[in-house]
Amino acid sequence: MGGNLVGSYGRTNDGGSLSAVDFIDTVLGEEAVPDRPVGVGPSGQMDFEKLRALDPDLIIGSEYNAGMVDRLAEIAPTYLQNTGSGRVGGFGTQAQLATLLGLEDAFEARLAEYRDRLTATRDALPGSPEGQTYLAVIAHDELRLVGEMSGVIQALEDLGYTRAEVGGIGEDSGLGSNFAAPLSAELFMRLNPDVLILMNSYTGWDRDEAGTRAKLDRIVPGWDRFLKPETEGRTIYIDSAKVSTPSIASAEHALDAIRDWAAD
Repeated sequence: MGGNLVGSYGRTNDGGSLSAVDFIDTVLGEEAVPDRPVGVGPSGQMDFEKLRALDPDLIIGSEYNAGMVDRLAEIAPTYLQNTGSGRVGGFGTQAQLATLLGLEDAFEARLAEYRDRLTATRDALPGSPEGQTYLAVIAHDELRLVGEMSGVIQALEDLGYTRAEVGGIGEDSGLGSNFAAPLSAELFMRLNPDVLILMNSYTGWDRDEAGTRAKLDRIVPGWDRFLKPETEGRTIYIDSAKVSTPSIASAEHALDAIRDWAAD
């Protein structure tokens, strides 16, 4: 949206990513942020001296940083954004940041671009999504059912799909509280939404269809012979790193993947 990000968790002193995926490159594009935010410590481990040296005008964290907010506020005004289910969903975090930073016009412009792409994607689908169901599953070391804090979920619901109910996962399971909730292999094999999104973990490099299939083969051998959405051509394979952030950009990547699937 045009904000000037000077520092971030999980980056090197020259702005490189400490993880397998650089979400700036993957979600926004390599040219979107030429001046990379420098590192202020590994994820979850704040280096307060590095942060102080950057002399930020504002520090943005989440409710998970509540225990250090007093120390952060000694450096600069600190805003803790909601990220949990029931408190914010979809683009809510991005919209709140836009208001906080006075970037409402930039946010609305991005939203208008997204709505145009949404219309084009809906028109490309073979039938109306109204009354159709979806689920999204990501494969880490275990399977997890994706909750509401991601661009792929926002895109599916904006298209008109509705989340399918999954028996055996109760309201106290934490679904959507962070990103995803554990899903047993037995429950996975019973999933039968009209559209099923399958993704491999965003912590690795093999996030394409082949990598996702290979991971599922290890966790649930024989899944591709018995899982109905797969055998009936109702699965969509998406790069999880592109669509996992609760942002307009991630939702647009999801729309692109859905359009490619519809074209096939």
